[in-house]
Amino acid sequence: MTHTRKILVIVAFVLLASCAWANGAAKVPVWVASWAASQQIPEPQNALPADDLRDATVRQIFHLSVGGQALRVHLSNAFGIEALHFTSVHIAWPLSPSSPEIDPASDRPLTFAGSADVTVPPGAEFVSDPLEFAVAPLSDLAVTFHLDAPPARETGHPGSRATSYYQHGDIVSIVILPDAKHVDHWYQVAGIDVRAEPGAAAVVVLGDSITDGRGSTTNGNNRWTNVLAQRLQDSPRTRKIGVSNQGIGGNHLLTDGLGPNVLARFDRDVLAQAGVRWVIVFEGVNDLGGLTRGGEASPADHAALVRQVLAAYQQIIVRAHAHGLRVYGATITPYVGSDYYHPGPLSEADRQLVNQWIRAAGHFDAVIDFDAVMRDPQHPDHLLPAYDCGDHLHPSVEGYKAMGGAIPLDLFAH
Repeated sequence: MTHTRKILVIVAFVLLASCAWANGAAKVPVWVASWAASQQIPEPQNALPADDLRDATVRQIFHLSVGGQALRVHLSNAFGIEALHFTSVHIAWPLSPSSPEIDPASDRPLTFAGSADVTVPPGAEFVSDPLEFAVAPLSDLAVTFHLDAPPARETGHPGSRATSYYQHGDIVSIVILPDAKHVDHWYQVAGIDVRAEPGAAAVVVLGDSITDGRGSTTNGNNRWTNVLAQRLQDSPRTRKIGVSNQGIGGNHLLTDGLGPNVLARFDRDVLAQAGVRWVIVFEGVNDLGGLTRGGEASPADHAALVRQVLAAYQQIIVRAHAHGLRVYGATITPYVGSDYYHPGPLSEADRQLVNQWIRAAGHFDAVIDFDAVMRDPQHPDHLLPAYDCGDHLHPSVEGYKAMGGAIPLDLFAH
């Protein structure tokens, strides 16, 4: 065999092997984030009393996006300062998103490296073993765990807009918690992944209280991200796509507010999400509003803040692209009239400059123009009244519906 022919044979073999690998990979189910919430230290008024979590069962209900044939649950001790022992963790179908009652026939224990209990180190997360348990898209799942001792410092998500239930005793499999207390916050559960069809993926939404759903209905699952998840499921081209809501109320790009700043939480809340392929960035209003909350700032301070916000966006884009993700920028919605921030003309000018940069070519991979959707045409520095929850900062349920309905699904069709 000549040298040239040997090279051709080798090239042909490599091409055939590559095609075979690609065809095989395309048929392999993948793990995808179906539900998630950003973790933080609950503020004192949102934390549970330690005595309530001593020998306690906690039942929480989560609304999934994409479906699959198996699942795994992420337990979080991300902000804990000591190891946290979960003696047992179960999943089941809830009978209602606003009730602690479960279908007993669906109750299943989770395991962790084959064991029914797990100790999560401080600052860490632990993912359960996969459980063969088919879940439908847009369904609800109850996760119930028992703690023998309370966490030294809680990890959770205060802005759940969902009710959680807890009472003393190890009763994770009980149908209804008979003497349960309840609270509208989540604790110690960071995500639920599903084993989805080949080609499935997730979009991660990095945001603040408007993404977290301030102004939406408790147990109603009508945030704009829920609307997007519903639309993705309604289209045959996109029904393999999960939505991971990583919004934190009061969150900032540049400084720690309620929860870590965006750049500090980017790796955990974006890059670590199962199956992530796209990122929507909808952050910045708390940075812009916060500058003048205690009084007007100088033009130089305004200009410096805008530069810092744009630099933070650039950091997000660089880090997302380094991991092969497409990153979409969402324009900041109007907030003039807000009693919380009292924005003046300079703050509105800052918002316009930031939105101009977001819309400009060569920055984000695409733009989602929430500002254009939500503003009042007669007063473009204000939210449209029908889309305003009443505080002139957060959308109403109708506003969230408009936001979720305005996102082009073509952004996720490749």
